[in-house]
Order: sequence, then C-alpha cells, then structure tokens
Amino acid sequence: MTIALSGAAFGARDSGFDTRWRRHAMLLAGVWAALLILFHRDVGDLATIYWTNTTFGHCLFIAPVVGWLVWQRRAELALVRPTAWWPGLAVVAGGAGSWLLGDAAGVALFRHLGLMVMLQGAVVALLGPNVVRALLFPLCYMILLVPFGEWLEKPLQDLTVAILVPLLDLFGVPAHVDGVLITTPNGYFEVAEACSGAKFVIAMVAYGALVGNVCFVSWPRRIAFMAMALIVPMIANGLRAFGTVYAAWLTSVEAATGFDHILYGWVFFGAVMAGVLALGWKWFDRDPDAPWFDATTLQGRWPGTAAMPALVAATGLFLVSLFIAFAGVVAARADTLPARIALPQVAGWTQAPLSSRATWKPNFPGADHFVIGRYGDGMGAQVDLAIAVYGSQREGKELVGFGQGAIRENDKWVRIADLPPLDGGKALRMTAPATGGGAVEREVVTWYLVGDTLTGSDSRVKAETLKAKLLGGRQRAVAVLVSAEKGDLPTRAAIKRLLGALGPIDQVADRAAAGN
Repeated sequence: MTIALSGAAFGARDSGFDTRWRRHAMLLAGVWAALLILFHRDVGDLATIYWTNTTFGHCLFIAPVVGWLVWQRRAELALVRPTAWWPGLAVVAGGAGSWLLGDAAGVALFRHLGLMVMLQGAVVALLGPNVVRALLFPLCYMILLVPFGEWLEKPLQDLTVAILVPLLDLFGVPAHVDGVLITTPNGYFEVAEACSGAKFVIAMVAYGALVGNVCFVSWPRRIAFMAMALIVPMIANGLRAFGTVYAAWLTSVEAATGFDHILYGWVFFGAVMAGVLALGWKWFDRDPDAPWFDATTLQGRWPGTAAMPALVAATGLFLVSLFIAFAGVVAARADTLPARIALPQVAGWTQAPLSSRATWKPNFPGADHFVIGRYGDGMGAQVDLAIAVYGSQREGKELVGFGQGAIRENDKWVRIADLPPLDGGKALRMTAPATGGGAVEREVVTWYLVGDTLTGSDSRVKAETLKAKLLGGRQRAVAVLVSAEKGDLPTRAAIKRLLGALGPIDQVADRAAAGN
C-alpha cells in the first residue's frame, strides 16, 4: 500500500496538517518559547559562541538545516497522528537535570546540552513517539547546536606536527621541532590551536552526518562516509601546514603565512568538503524521490498517551521550574573569605621583583583574591608563585574555564608541550617573545584545591565543585601556580627547591583562603 492510499484511509490528511496537528504544534511552539525565555542566558551564550568563535561558526547553519530536514518530511509527517505522551516528560526532566549539573559545576557543555535535550523532550512529550520516530534524525541533529570538541585541539596539534615533520625531511627542509614549535633557517612557526584543524574536523562531523542521512540508506556506507569525512580533513590539514612551511622556505614567512590564511579561510575548507563529497558520490544509494519514512508503520498506540496535551505542556514547564529554583539555592552557597590575602613567607627565600624579560600573569578573571610574587634563594633559583582564591564558583567565576590559568586566550605566551606532573600538579612548558628580542621559556605547575581535594586535573575540579555545590561543605576553591624561567638552573629543579621550603600545597592553599 502506498503512502498516498494510506492517506485516504487516514482521512485524506495528505492534503495538509489537520486541526489536531496545528493544536499540538502551537503548544510545542509555546513550550519552546517559554524554555528559550527561561534559559535566555544560555541562549545568549550560544549565540555569542556561534558568532564570535570560529570553531563553532558552522552552528549558525544547524538550525536552518534542521528546519529544512523537517520540511522535507512534511508530506509523510502529516499522515502521522500527534499525541501527548506522559513518558516524554522524563526526557524533559533529564535535560533539566543536565542543565542543573552544568550550572552547579560550571560546565557550559552540560548546560547547553541540557537546554537542547529539554527542547527535544518537549517534542517527545507533546507530539508522541510516532512523530518522534518520523523526525528522529532532525531531532538528533539538533545536538550539533551544542558547542563541543575543543578538547580535540591538543591531539590534533600533535597529529599535524606528526604529518608535517616527515614531509619537511622528505623535501629537504632542515627543521628543528620543539613540541608544537618548528624552526627552519628562515622561519619560526607554531602549530597553534587555531591551526590544529579542530574547527575543520568539528564542522565535518555535522557535514558528514547530514550527507550520510540525505544520500545513503546503507549503514555500512554511512559509517564509511563519516570515517572519510573525519580522516581526510585531518590529513589535509597536515598537508596544508607542510605547504605553508615549505612555501616559506621557498619564498618568505610573510608571503607564505599571508597566503595560508586566505587559502585556509576561503578555499581550503570548501575544497576538502567538495572532495569528500566527490569521493562518496559513486556510492550514494538513496533515491532522491524516495519517501523519508513509511507513515503506515507509525500509527500504533503507545501506553501513557495523554488526552490533554495542554496539561502535559504545563507539567513539563513546572518540572523545569523546580530545577531552576534548586539551582538558585545551590548557587547561593558560598564561604566567607578574608578582606585580603598575602603571599606566604618562605624560610630561606626572599621576595624579589617580577621578571621584566617577558611579563607573565595567570588569568583568573573571576577570582575574589589574586596575588603573585617572585622568590629568590640567593643561590640562583628564581621562582614565581601565584595564588587565586574563590569564595564560591558560579557562571563567570569558575576556577577552571576556557582561556583561564597559566595561559589566557590570545596570549603572547604559547604552550610548547605538556610535561610530566609534579607532586600531583599539571605542568607545561611555554614561551613568549622577550623584551629586546629573543624568547623566554618557562615551566608552570598548577594545583587546584576544591573542598578538601588537591588535584591538577580540570575534570576533577569540575567533579569536586559539583559535589560541593549539591551536597554542601566547603565552597572555597584555590589555584596555586609555581613557575620558573629557563636559565642556568633547570626550571624543574628551581621549582622543587621552592616547594621543599614552601611545604604541602594543600596547606598553602588553605592558609591563603583563611588569610594567614
């Protein structure tokens, strides 16, 4: 039986959406509008990220694509009967729970994901499982409105270097590699986060998923296309980086890097997208005129169907409001801090002026207190100590966040490489231009104290913050950073000398938070 015939059997609804459909759609639109208003701060954050962060600029196109995907399914969709469905409220509650966890822990990913799941849950609750099955891919595609994937930058930096260096050797370009820094006789290059290809790979996830749904039916072919859509840009980005360094070797750094930015921004991404599509074209197996789903299979009755969709909508919004209220209670928790804090006195060490070769100041913009100073032991060791103290954490006042810590966003300091941890603290090596020419290199070791837990892990900080917010206890959070410039004395040796005199870091952090 064709869909056209089944439409006659269902009351000739193939001519358009009936009154029931319009009623449910209006309720859904009202609930979505209410959710967007209730979570306007997160909506504003997402809009800002889409517009200002080039890594997620592709998200501006996701919502129109979702609308187009639904529009493509409109003829068959009109044949599926919408029903309010009580179990769908569990999805709404799950999204609200994710938002609460993200708000308490200061994890934007969970907040944004929670908002998106609440919007999806509203569809489940107000249109029912049959409509959800009909719109499964567009609903799932909405998840790509959540900015994610920045963690790919470091591994992709390493991969780009791993592709670039052998090619330089192959083409006879002498190069010295130090972490993500590459030096040739006529140039100095950094494989920065922006050059890692992460933004390209993240965008290709959205592109590959869309093409896989629109152009393929076979799951093995979909999976193969998605794999190609991820692997090809990674390799291509390594080739692009090699081309930049090689062009600089043949011409000049200025000419090569200027051309590279134009090529990468306007041509390269489009060329790789077109190339991936061309490679997969031969294996497209979906008929462009084929229906997106068979409406005759989506007419079953489900337990939990509600006779009053307005009541389901109101209940969903009430559930969400409970989570928002609890988030307000959690956010109000805070410890009392002293009016000021000071650097500790360290036996055998005296305070000295900060370095003027390349100024360094860790970035903790939401801290209630921040101090930094330099210590010398009179035997050649010069070590910097920085302490940031928070009475509590909330949006805009997180101990760990993007562009915070030893290196700020768009800083003159550049991460060279991560180093082995020191006494539980995470360590990195970084460099910056020196005043008067040359470069300065330094090692930085970072510890965080949240509640009673000392750690160097960003994810552990978030977990302990969440624990303190939800379960109560000490809300104060402290960051301690110890750093030394590269000189006659190895940086790690100098840092260990200060740590030996300073004492346990958790006690240093506790005393700082207490004002002692």
